[in-house]
Parts: sequence; C-alpha cells; structure tokens
Amino acid sequence: MKIPQKFFARRHEIAADYLKELDKHLDDIISGRATEMFEVRDFADLIHVHPTHLSNTIKAATGHSPCFFFEERLMEISKAMLQNVSMPIAEIARILTYDPSNFTKFFKHFAGQTPKQYREAYFESLATNKEIVTI
Repeated sequence: MKIPQKFFARRHEIAADYLKELDKHLDDIISGRATEMFEVRDFADLIHVHPTHLSNTIKAATGHSPCFFFEERLMEISKAMLQNVSMPIAEIARILTYDPSNFTKFFKHFAGQTPKQYREAYFESLATNKEIVTI
C-alpha cells in the first residue's frame, strides 16, 4: 500500500511547529517571561498532538528525537551567554532554570568541558587571534 504524500507533509509540519515553539519558549526563558522549562508533553499540548505522536513524528521527519533539538539549542544559548564575561556562570544557570551544579554537569556532558573551562578557552582563543592579527 502506498502512503499518501499528505502524511509526509504533515510530519514535516509537526516538526516545524515543534521547532518554532521550542525557539519561542527558549526566548521566553532567556527574557524571563517563563521560569520553567517545558517538557515534550507541553510542546505537544501547544501544537495539539499526543506527546508520543510528537516524539515519533519528529524522529521520523528529522532522524532525531525532540530532546536532541532542545539540548542542541540550549548548548548554543549557553555558549553565547558564556561569551559574556560579566555574566556569572551561576546566573546563566539560573536563567536557564538549572541549579549551578546541574548546569555544569549538563554542559560538560555535551561540550566535554565545564562552563568555566569553555569560557576560559573562548577568551584565550580571542586573545590568540588578536595577537595573530596585530603581528
């Protein structure tokens, strides 16, 4: 039996809606408009599908689970925030709804280094690049 094309279109529509809601939610977290991280069921409610269907559909459409995109986006945001030396790591953790030690564990798991190590390496690379340019 051939699967109608509209099912494939709907799969990608659901994935796109999830990614749009994910970006919106993370923007709300960063700006302080939201203080608690959503779970898959919360996103499923927003786009009016069952959580299991959302997970299965995103996996089928993209090859990755919803958590993959959530964690990837959180790492991008974390790294960008860590590049601001005036913002303490504990404050970044608080903004992203983490306890500082849990934030360090999360970050190290995905980046292979602690937030402090990442920050130091980032600023060291800036200093090295600046020296190369000024020679």
